[in-house]
Amino acid sequence: MADILYGKPVADALADETAQRVDTLRSAGIDPCLLIVRVGDDPGDLSYERSATRRCESMGIAVRTLCFEPDVSGDELVCAVREAGSDASVHGILILRPLPAHIDDRAVREALPAEKDVDGITDGSLSGVYAGNGTGYAPCTAEACVRILEHYGIPVEGKHAVVAGRSLVIGRPAAMLMLHRHATVTICHSRTSDLAGHCLQADILIAASGSREALTALCYRAGQVVLDVGIHVDSEGRVLGDVDYETAERLVGAITPVPGGVGAVTTAVLADHVVRAAGLALQTGRDRRLSEGGRERNI
Repeated sequence: MADILYGKPVADALADETAQRVDTLRSAGIDPCLLIVRVGDDPGDLSYERSATRRCESMGIAVRTLCFEPDVSGDELVCAVREAGSDASVHGILILRPLPAHIDDRAVREALPAEKDVDGITDGSLSGVYAGNGTGYAPCTAEACVRILEHYGIPVEGKHAVVAGRSLVIGRPAAMLMLHRHATVTICHSRTSDLAGHCLQADILIAASGSREALTALCYRAGQVVLDVGIHVDSEGRVLGDVDYETAERLVGAITPVPGGVGAVTTAVLADHVVRAAGLALQTGRDRRLSEGGRERNI
């Protein structure tokens, strides 16, 4: 049977570090704050909002919510995001997506300042992820995968990582994060020939296809590490992942459960990003004051 890579120990360790940094920021006069922007009352959005709020508030991070009716106009939403982006008391902004079809998602993303984009949805954040230059923030779920590997001491360098999924939300960013850690990376998707054959070659398999139990028994082998980021609810109310868990658990070396795996770490990563953004805002403010003081002295 596989080792189970539970998310809670990873999230708790990260939360402890983040809470300590919150205390440091507060002593410097900064109260980290997350703003959650939600359109409508989608059950998945509400569930994630509750989880993110609980996680952040448990660390001393303030959480505000900005809620809109499903028929809100794109212009109104863009203006609200732009206004929130200029609010110095808000350090991170989480926009729950997907947005309703009538709203231009790109226009909303472009209204969000990259330095407050704590879930890696803007072009500025994603360019930082792809360049590996440390700017911006990776999508929280993609980073949660890496945090789990680090916490459990699972080596990445030199390993073959296969990512089943190519979305900008998880698949491609996760692949880049693995590449920056010197894995050899293969990205698979819905049109990949012999998906199972590719997955079978993986030392580390990240299941992010977006389809319930899409990775069947033919995808797994002994010694693999499997990270399942899928979240699906079946007709009986059971929460399932992209992986056929019962089969995979008997075959692979280690696996994340669903629920209780990657998802449990995602909100802890979100909180970490908010605190990092608050720290950068504090440093930027200090740099600006020093610069203005220098100009005043030179006048």
